[in-house]
Amino acid sequence: MATLSAPAGTGFPNIVALSTAQTGNGVSTNIADRASTLGGDNDATGTALLTITTTIGATPTCTYAIEGSVDGLDWWALPYADAATPETVSVATFTQTAATTMRKILRPWHPWRFLRITYSANTNVTNTASLAVF
Repeated sequence: MATLSAPAGTGFPNIVALSTAQTGNGVSTNIADRASTLGGDNDATGTALLTITTTIGATPTCTYAIEGSVDGLDWWALPYADAATPETVSVATFTQTAATTMRKILRPWHPWRFLRITYSANTNVTNTASLAVF
């Protein structure tokens, strides 16, 4: 598992790949590190956009947990909002049973440095995920 830098404040979003055609259960192949968004002169709002694209086989299902950490060791559920309802925040896991592209907004000023996705109850779902940090 690699930790990929996703600094903000560069004038454009920095995008890191968390998973590329990942199957099965477990954490995303990569972890995003948004260290530069947490303070200092290079500070940004810390807003991020998580995009998960799925392809499926027969009887597909997968449950997703968006997790954050300040130290890369202790992980917890991060607050996020669906792109369609950006002011409705949740920390719940969510399940997908179709081929689709999901977008989750990671709201600004929440205290996390690292982000990963945990995939569970995955049956016949292939996940590709990226995080854009602004």
